[in-house]
Amino acid sequence: MRRALCPGTFDPVTLGHLDIVERAAMLFDEVVVAVALNPDKGYGPLFTIEERVEFIHDAVAHLTNVMVRPFDTLLVEFAQMNDAHVIIKGLRAVTDFEHEFQMAQLNYRLDKDIETMFIMSIPEYAYLSSSAVREIAQHGGTVRGLVPDAVCEALAARLNQSH
Repeated sequence: MRRALCPGTFDPVTLGHLDIVERAAMLFDEVVVAVALNPDKGYGPLFTIEERVEFIHDAVAHLTNVMVRPFDTLLVEFAQMNDAHVIIKGLRAVTDFEHEFQMAQLNYRLDKDIETMFIMSIPEYAYLSSSAVREIAQHGGTVRGLVPDAVCEALAARLNQSH
């Protein structure tokens, strides 16, 4: 069985993230969406780890070979614990590549049996990021069509704005 990880903070999950997960699900027997706790990223996550896991779980419920799990370890350790030999990373632009390339090299140094595979974003989502979604939402803009509806509603509620 070929199992892959799709890791990220997913704060919040976007339709771009979900596109990568769906495409990975077509390539592997099982895909684990690995939701990082990441309390130190930026100002800390807007949504709790439990909320992020639930948003993704609901959004991928139609994919029978995808599961969602939180983690708070090195990604390579999480891959080893889940018997995953591939890490899937989505790339939007050249700027993503430099960071992801560095992380792939470090992960390779930690475990040479775990490959990193890049899936290019489709043009529709090439500009889309969780931080952009948060910024738009914080300033009262609509994020419909960028995130699942449940996330759109949760953002509005969290930021006390109408959607």
